[in-house]
Amino acid sequence: MKNYSKYWIVTDLDGTLMDENYDISPAKKTLNMLSEMAIPVIPCTSKTASEVRYFREENGLSDPFIVENGAAIYGIYANNSSEWELILGKSYNELRNILMNISKEVRYHLTPLNDLSKNEIFELTGLTDQGIIRALDRQWSVPFLNPPDQIFERVKIICDSYNVHVFKGNRMSHLLSSESHKGQAVNKLKVHLQNQDVKIIALGDSQNDLPLLEYADIAIVIPGKNGPNKYLQNGIDRGSFLLANAPHAEGWSNSVEDVVNSFKDLC
Repeated sequence: MKNYSKYWIVTDLDGTLMDENYDISPAKKTLNMLSEMAIPVIPCTSKTASEVRYFREENGLSDPFIVENGAAIYGIYANNSSEWELILGKSYNELRNILMNISKEVRYHLTPLNDLSKNEIFELTGLTDQGIIRALDRQWSVPFLNPPDQIFERVKIICDSYNVHVFKGNRMSHLLSSESHKGQAVNKLKVHLQNQDVKIIALGDSQNDLPLLEYADIAIVIPGKNGPNKYLQNGIDRGSFLLANAPHAEGWSNSVEDVVNSFKDLC
């Protein structure tokens, strides 16, 4: 980790750097550029640690990573001997029990991802067998099938009494501890690495990215093929968030290069 870099790229993966087929090829050139400039790329995602370790290996990334919507942070010690871990939230089992209690209160079965069959998960996510195994390695959050909007709004209200909160992603909703969110995780990572003056360039595409985008110094919304997520529209309208000019990796790459080129002489 380039501990005293002036800038960090902190990015969501699904729907942001990746498209619905998990392709990031339009961003490869930009990732290489960031590596040459020693600007860290920090995944900040709803994915599990197992998924992100695989993603980093596939794409040559070595900086810390934030998983399960900010519930945990991982990185490699300077001598590359072992991995460190910071935990911000409640365990999977505790959260699963809370989800079942909330289900009873709203009188609607909130179905955890881990309760689905392999075929159902494939239909929902398109993941391969090994990808499914990595996705189910949940430790600090519970993803569940998106309920109807009116149910989701009731779930959000009830969450307060359990000291948890819920975010809706593109494929699934996620239940996690109130102490866990992407913005809080980035702040904890800054403190851990003693680099609290670093400027955060954040990229996201859905409601679960809102705490990250609100925390960032520069916040970039990556639209889907039908435009930006409705939960992020207010930030765009207010001018708090920039809007990328294309979906997924193409918009990610264009936006990152625009921002980096604007301060290249300072890096």
